[in-house]
Amino acid sequence: MDIKNIAVIGAGTMGNGIAHVFAQNGFSVNLVDVSQPQLDKAISTIHKNLDRQVTKNVITEEEKNKTIQNISTFTSMKEGVKESDLVIEAASENIDLKLKIFKELDESTSEKCILASNTSSISITKIAAATKRPSKVIGMHFMNPVPVMKLVEIINGYSTDKEVSKKIIELSKQIGKIPCEVNDYPGFVANRILMPMINEAIYALYEGVAGVEEIDTVMKLGMTHPMGPLQLADFIGLDVCYSILKVLHDGFGNPKYAPCPLLTNMVNASNLGKKTGEGFYKYTAGSKELVVSDQFK
Repeated sequence: MDIKNIAVIGAGTMGNGIAHVFAQNGFSVNLVDVSQPQLDKAISTIHKNLDRQVTKNVITEEEKNKTIQNISTFTSMKEGVKESDLVIEAASENIDLKLKIFKELDESTSEKCILASNTSSISITKIAAATKRPSKVIGMHFMNPVPVMKLVEIINGYSTDKEVSKKIIELSKQIGKIPCEVNDYPGFVANRILMPMINEAIYALYEGVAGVEEIDTVMKLGMTHPMGPLQLADFIGLDVCYSILKVLHDGFGNPKYAPCPLLTNMVNASNLGKKTGEGFYKYTAGSKELVVSDQFK
């Protein structure tokens, strides 16, 4: 089966990045979201990111225009996915929402269509059980920002067909990514390792071991991390970090994965990081200066 037509469900940060990469590599992409303003914002973001690539001589103006021409937008899922060879779901990290989407995708796409999820922690096996084609359901966990980051975590569910895995691995290479194949356990590999580290950094702050800047500086200068764990948590979204830790805690039943009380309070207060303007740091539009939140000074 040749994969030519891609549908991406969800026009947020991950969805628009995934659409960008496939379109830039010559695929026909349908970007689907229930919100037309969100779709408009996604296309605007893709334009800006392509302009940045042109400025850096990564692509030409002609390649930029072809990329935009390869993307169509839809507010109707049924219309947006009916011609698809592959659908990649990139909606919020919410199990009930994902199950609903995959049930609808199963009813709206041809039997040959592969259904993938960009989930960062939720069981592919559980998602696949919402469909009548579990052998054609797989995880494609892209990293943010998608146009820049090379890794794609390929997650095989309990029933994922080996030929489907092979096809998705080949496809990932075709769009310039480096696929890593893993099996379906809570958090997979990336977040099973990353989230406990972030949670431990939050505990270090919560228990008064050190301040926000000190914790991040130790990890950047001592461990050569490009970004400190608290800044990274802000970048990911504290609500997303919380949700992934809950998946780990529920999946393994091990208290070491329980979200730090400080993280829980920040999520309850809707201080979710960069996307809300404040988390461990404060974010001002257009400013590149990193300023610690008043709460932690």
